Amino acid sequence: MYKRSEQTREALVSAAAELIATGRFADAGLVNICRVAGVSRGALYHHFASIAEVVAEVYAQARERATALVEDAFAGPAADAPARFSLALGAAMAKDQLICAGMGLGADGTDSAPRLRDEVLGMVRDRMFEEARDAAAPDSLADLAVVVTAGLESLGYTDSGWWDPRQTERVWGILRPLFADVQESGVRAER
Repeated sequence: MYKRSEQTREALVSAAAELIATGRFADAGLVNICRVAGVSRGALYHHFASIAEVVAEVYAQARERATALVEDAFAGPAADAPARFSLALGAAMAKDQLICAGMGLGADGTDSAPRLRDEVLGMVRDRMFEEARDAAAPDSLADLAVVVTAGLESLGYTDSGWWDPRQTERVWGILRPLFADVQESGVRAER
């Protein structure tokens, strides 16, 4: 019984994510979510008190995945972390409807600011600033990392080619020398 209940809950979350990722926020209404999930309205209200609660769960699951992308990107050398994050985010946006939908959502289950996108980019900026604090103009490097990542993420909504790893690599290939200073500064500071 529990397994079926959990499957229904996940089907509702997946349906809401699919509708938001492939359409508009307004498409994730009661009738559409139930139709895509293949469940009744009663089943939706058994698991969630409102549509906003379903959408808030999309946000929560997307936040967990996006936070893992940030953590993974910053687990390696700092100079490549923004590029690694941009690559991982682009791949996730292209293949994972939960992340694609969640990036435009707020924790309250609406599409109002602050959105997950803002929160994740803030995490990247904070981590980049921390890693680059001994470099010249660490705030500028952190801002550049966020602007490039935000640009690639935004452009991908109208042309998914911007989420292609080759495109991201091309852009970061131009910028990587600027971020090499982050690594060099950290090494000098340790000595």
